[in-house]
Amino acid sequence: MSADVAIVMGSQSDWPTMQAAAAVLDELGVGYEAKIVSAHRTPDRLWEFGKTAAGEGFKVVIAGAGGGCAFAGDACV
Repeated sequence: MSADVAIVMGSQSDWPTMQAAAAVLDELGVGYEAKIVSAHRTPDRLWEFGKTAAGEGFKVVIAGAGGGCAFAGDACV
């Protein structure tokens, strides 16, 4: 199964929330890859993800972070 969807989050502690999205994708048979790309701790990784996501085949990005309200926007710039 290829990963059409990227689930990105700011830290491992966000997984309990983001896992709900993963569960729905599992039910639908949609491939996904979960990544931790902190805008604060690993900004270069976040920037690289944003530059390469489409080229890696991701068609949809689901992004979220606990207290980082700008994270989703930063991830998708």
